[in-house]
Amino acid sequence: MGAKLRIAGWIALGAVAGALTTMQVQAVAQRALAPLPLEELQQLAAVFGIIKSDYVENVDEKKLIGDAISGMVSGLDPHSQYFDKKSFREFREGTTGRFVGVGIEIGMEDGLVKVVSPIEGSPAFRAGLKAGDLITRIDDTAVRGLTIDQAVKRMRGEPQTKVMLQIFRKAESRTFPVTIVREEIRVQSVRAKVIEPGYAWLRITQFQDRTVEDFVRKLEDIYKAEPNLKGLVIDLRNDPGGLLDAAVALSAAFLPSEVTVVTTNGQLSESRATFKASPEFYVRRGADPLKRLPAAVKSVPLVVLVNEGSASASEIVAGALQDHKRATIMGSQTFGKGSVQTVRQLGPESAIKITTARYYTPSGRSIQAKGIVPDIWLDETAEGNVFAALRTREADLQKHLSERTGEQAEARDEAREKARAEERKKVEEQLAKARELKPLPEFGSTEDFPLQQALNQLRGKPVIVSKTATERKAEAEVR
Repeated sequence: MGAKLRIAGWIALGAVAGALTTMQVQAVAQRALAPLPLEELQQLAAVFGIIKSDYVENVDEKKLIGDAISGMVSGLDPHSQYFDKKSFREFREGTTGRFVGVGIEIGMEDGLVKVVSPIEGSPAFRAGLKAGDLITRIDDTAVRGLTIDQAVKRMRGEPQTKVMLQIFRKAESRTFPVTIVREEIRVQSVRAKVIEPGYAWLRITQFQDRTVEDFVRKLEDIYKAEPNLKGLVIDLRNDPGGLLDAAVALSAAFLPSEVTVVTTNGQLSESRATFKASPEFYVRRGADPLKRLPAAVKSVPLVVLVNEGSASASEIVAGALQDHKRATIMGSQTFGKGSVQTVRQLGPESAIKITTARYYTPSGRSIQAKGIVPDIWLDETAEGNVFAALRTREADLQKHLSERTGEQAEARDEAREKARAEERKKVEEQLAKARELKPLPEFGSTEDFPLQQALNQLRGKPVIVSKTATERKAEAEVR
């Protein structure tokens, strides 16, 4: 496997959409360190001493050192990060798809938490919560005014502890309390259904620990319902990424064995690797789950839906299927997350995530700060794009990896931010003129415009292509 590299890719789930990371299974060999800058280290020690002796209040020494490490790492690029005990636990929960909570997929509506869907079999599901319910209070705290992350943290907690949710059910015009006992929840990262005879839709929200098993099971169900499947839509919109081996496995399900899925290249020999569509590159335990799939999967016509929120692992899948001409990529230009971060544990409960390589599609394309350009451009709705211009992409992040440095990079960042501000102003003016801003339809629904165009592509019918979308160029990349 390349330079005998054995890694499992991780994605950081947070404010920044998708960050491809790797966690080494075996211990990292000791490497010779460059001579340490003694004068600068003396300055660091001096600042530490001044803060301890002169600051207005006593400061915890561990916090000071943690903040120093955090600042050192976060100053490198948007995806390098220091994990303390709490953030490291949350990071690991995000990659396993397990957490302790009530078991609901949520959004925001009118400043309240909206139940998008209760997770089947979860405490919330058993308590009778329904899609569309609004949560107005969590225990003694009013939801209005909280961010969605703050609301999530209040609903999560320790196993077998209780949380009281005040529910407003619009369909019945009533408010009522529900007390739920928190449990460990397993997120279902794959959804699927037969849209109509011969055509199916399969959505992946994140590439997690059980995604490959869930993907195989859902695809088996599709073929049981439709043995003569004529076309399949793989929906990767707003998928921030996830486990690298899961992305390799999903690509391998549709590609010939042994073809290249993705390569990585960095300063360390262990960062230079090629991942192929064969079991040794994605099976971590037990038998190869892809063997259960029917042979027809290798030839079924495919469309892959992507947008600005498709990042990292989802870009690996889209890039591999595009380069091997196995699928038609439809939607909008993806996020452009083309760097690899490695997690190095500093102790039992702390670690750093540091950028160690870039990744490349099978044809050798780096998509860093550019993304995957779709074969067919689509708008979000029949009326055009609503929020696309406002979405943050890799190229919008400060200190993103670039071949430009110093004044060149600063000038480009300023120009990009100015262009975004102009786009934001246009959208705000359009929204001000609109009588009512319609939320985007749920993915997979009959009102899902890009999905309907993907189905038209598979049926051989005319597709309504975007007339306004244009490719956003990236800086020249050197491999």
